[in-house]
Amino acid sequence: MGENTPSENEWLIMEVVWQEKQPITASEIIKKLKGTLDISQKTIRVMIGRLVAKGVLDYRVDPDDSRIYHYFPIRSKEECLNLKSTRFVKNYFGGDATLAIASFLKSADITDEQLSELENLVESLKER
Repeated sequence: MGENTPSENEWLIMEVVWQEKQPITASEIIKKLKGTLDISQKTIRVMIGRLVAKGVLDYRVDPDDSRIYHYFPIRSKEECLNLKSTRFVKNYFGGDATLAIASFLKSADITDEQLSELENLVESLKER
């Protein structure tokens, strides 16, 4: 099974799409990415096509100009993050979530406030 979540550069495209409250054209995506992503417009359009093929984006054809597509997300950011996290833990930690979390915690610079948030999260998971 191939990757069905956005790659790193595709993620930047999705950030633009997720921020929009309505469908967005490829030209508008390219304009919003100007200065963020140092690749050609053609490459961005190819990546948009890949996102459609992965089932992350879909589109509607403009009723006034069939050359213009209006893109919208099919998967939420949260869903994509969950899929990526699951795949990452499986591929790099043999599916052992405890090992993955321990590795992140040991290498992260965590504030007391963040540690408290993590403790609250663990407690809420125990209550499930």
